[in-house]
Amino acid sequence: MVHSNAPLTPEGRRRLCERVDGGRPISHVAAQAGIARQTLGRWYARWVSEGYDGLLDRSSRPLRCPSRTPAHIEDRSRRFAASSRFGPVQLAARLAEEGICLAVCTVWRILVRRGISRLRDLDISGADLREPGVRYEWARPGDMVHVDVKKLGRIPAGGGHRIHGRASGQHRAAQRAKGRGAKAGYIFVHTAIDDHSRLAYSEELGDERGATAAAFWARAVKFFRRHGIGRIRRVLTDNGSCYRSAAFAAALLATRTRHKRTRPYQPQTNGKVERFHRTLAREWAYVRAWDSNEHRGSALRAFLERYNYRRPHTALGGKPPISRCPGVTNLAA
Repeated sequence: MVHSNAPLTPEGRRRLCERVDGGRPISHVAAQAGIARQTLGRWYARWVSEGYDGLLDRSSRPLRCPSRTPAHIEDRSRRFAASSRFGPVQLAARLAEEGICLAVCTVWRILVRRGISRLRDLDISGADLREPGVRYEWARPGDMVHVDVKKLGRIPAGGGHRIHGRASGQHRAAQRAKGRGAKAGYIFVHTAIDDHSRLAYSEELGDERGATAAAFWARAVKFFRRHGIGRIRRVLTDNGSCYRSAAFAAALLATRTRHKRTRPYQPQTNGKVERFHRTLAREWAYVRAWDSNEHRGSALRAFLERYNYRRPHTALGGKPPISRCPGVTNLAA
């Protein structure tokens, strides 16, 4: 903190201006203070016209900035960010698809100016509460594939509370029609994601039993083979019952894949697929209010195609996962 009586603070500038008021030349006073004559001349002019307030520090921001992003583009970026909840990288990519080409850093500054940038996870004392991350990446595609299941609520016909609202009469009538205690149930999104390339394969399935997980693994292996990943050496799962079943063990044996498990109560061990599921929920499952479960399910393929072939990935230097697949540059899923 600067002391209020330190030289060349507003108080120090006042003293210099008072010397000029006493009849001393501006050039002599400036030389004794070790500053340029023009600087003291500017301060003295403000002192004469505005008094002490003219000696306070002023913003160096220019009055005009012709190169600044137009206000209507900033407004559109803000609306898009608020509705999609994208970060700067994904927001810049989506804007580019609509013909608005902005650098990622420019998008970030727009979010900051509009007050919707992401806040750090800090407590009131300013200490960082997050545990330090342990980052790793296997050297080649197929060295490790992360597998997990995400459970999502089914959407009843006609839409759920995201369309009608929990308190709406239509929603209450639909609940009464289903009967007391009746539930729409769940669907289970099974996902396999390659550690090195982040190439992802997901399916909506009806349960998370061992036989279902084993059949999903067989289809996931075929998907990775079509993308140049001939053999999967290791698979990492949690300790769920479907991954401890004989059917899943037999499926891994058929593909000569070593099974590794996460530490109990440590989901961050399988962080890559957990992070993918967060992206999947934000950019697919909850990106809009779906009319039905089938309507939402039909959009999963489009999301996966964009994620694997076009969507910039921050961990890959802004390139999509397909860029890290051996010998593959463009391939439909």
